[in-house]
Amino acid sequence: MRDHGGVWFDSPVNTTPDTLSDDLNVLKAALLAEREARREFEARASGAEAMVAHLKLIIAKLKRDRFGASAERSQKLLAQLEMELEELETTAAEDEAATSRQPQGQTNVRPFTRRKPVRAPLPAHLPRERVVLPSPTTCPCCGGKLVKLGEDTTETLESIPRSYKVIQTVREKFSCRSCETITQPPAPFHPITRGRAGPELLATVLHGKFAEHQPLNRQSERFAQEGIALSVSTLADWVGACSTALAPLVTLIKGHVLSAERIHADETIVPVLAKGKTIKGRLWIYLRDDRPFGGLSQQAAVFFYSRDRSGEHPCRHLASYRGILQADAYAGFGDLYAAGRKPGPITEAACWSHGRRKLFVLADVAKAPLAVEAVRRIDAVFNVERDINGLASNERHAIRQLRVAPLVASLEQWMRAERGRLSRHAEVAKAMDYMLKRWEAFTRFLHDGRICLTNNAAERGLRCVALGRKAWLFAGSDRGGERAAAMYSLLATAKLNDIDPRAWLADVLARIADHPASRLHELLPWNWRQPPPLSNVA
Repeated sequence: MRDHGGVWFDSPVNTTPDTLSDDLNVLKAALLAEREARREFEARASGAEAMVAHLKLIIAKLKRDRFGASAERSQKLLAQLEMELEELETTAAEDEAATSRQPQGQTNVRPFTRRKPVRAPLPAHLPRERVVLPSPTTCPCCGGKLVKLGEDTTETLESIPRSYKVIQTVREKFSCRSCETITQPPAPFHPITRGRAGPELLATVLHGKFAEHQPLNRQSERFAQEGIALSVSTLADWVGACSTALAPLVTLIKGHVLSAERIHADETIVPVLAKGKTIKGRLWIYLRDDRPFGGLSQQAAVFFYSRDRSGEHPCRHLASYRGILQADAYAGFGDLYAAGRKPGPITEAACWSHGRRKLFVLADVAKAPLAVEAVRRIDAVFNVERDINGLASNERHAIRQLRVAPLVASLEQWMRAERGRLSRHAEVAKAMDYMLKRWEAFTRFLHDGRICLTNNAAERGLRCVALGRKAWLFAGSDRGGERAAAMYSLLATAKLNDIDPRAWLADVLARIADHPASRLHELLPWNWRQPPPLSNVA
């Protein structure tokens, strides 16, 4: 037996120069045994090296997750730097003011002169209150008559605390002296039945809870500080009643989204309270945005809630949909792409951002040369896509065939060649496999100008949920999750159409009760026009 780096094998012959056999068959057997031993040794060494590299990469990823840069940590750092800048500017202003007020006769120390910021004019739509300072009626020097030459105006922005008022709606009764018939104007419609809240107040509560992530208990405390006693149960009743009133608009938005040729889909976690603990519920988003391929249809998003992440939920959400689904590689979408699906198969379009992200982490953490090169090649595709964003689908298709298709073909050829040299345990190989195993879905955008390169639109749409989780912590029940999904559908759609969600909600709540059902589409965000601002006070 001979040890070659920890690998033992049977030696049929002593291969020292003094005892080499002259038998050719014996020598061949010895050579084959030596080669086999070396192959076994190299395989074990390669596996060990791959495992060491794998463990090092896991440690590096964990360190990156804990200590490395992320969007949230960068935001905190930015906030800290802005606070530091604020303190420095405040100190400079304080020193400058103290220096300018030094009494006469003291030694003046020249202060540091800081460049004054360029102040933008105050918003023109704000009302103006004109305050004229009293002027002398005669000349203070000789007592002569004064003639006005002009005036200097200084504008100061002032804040008026949030104010409340009680609106009394009076319906007078009249009796006819001839027939004694009593006449009275009909009772006006209210946003919620038997509610004492006006549409502006209701919109403020809804916007605070779902857009500003302020739970109702915190809103109740703030109302109390302003002298208005509104219990959490009262606010909850208002939110529930408004959700019911606005439900028809959610239905219209859902129909608009699912009539699109292509939609984006994604999901995120929403903790839900259940018997003293929280479970991981899910919020699903399906978003329509035709702008990248020059479409004229309005942008909209619809949310759904589910108690788990089972694939039956997207199948139920998209039961009537037939078109292009831009999404990640979630296995639950698999049944949607089946050829025998009714009313027809959905076309899968993969997200290049997901594929790039896996390689980018390896390029950033492990500095893997192959990952760096893959990211460079993928970025070349992204650069072309930026130039054609917003063009008509046929133009996008033509440019992609001319400029993008060669880049994608070269990327595939290079990636498959490099992947063949890698161990299946290598992290770079796993990142490449994510794209190579789904290459048809990843390259489908080359043949259809309507397909986007990424699913970033859906990820941006879910950002409101991710930001709010730290404020409200969890949904109180499954019904609460469904209610949140409906309200997120309204708010997200308003934002996609550059509409102020709070102003839109207030106007819709004021009108929806007596608005004809056949004309509800007039209240949708893309058909809404904000009322003109109040005229300026002279």
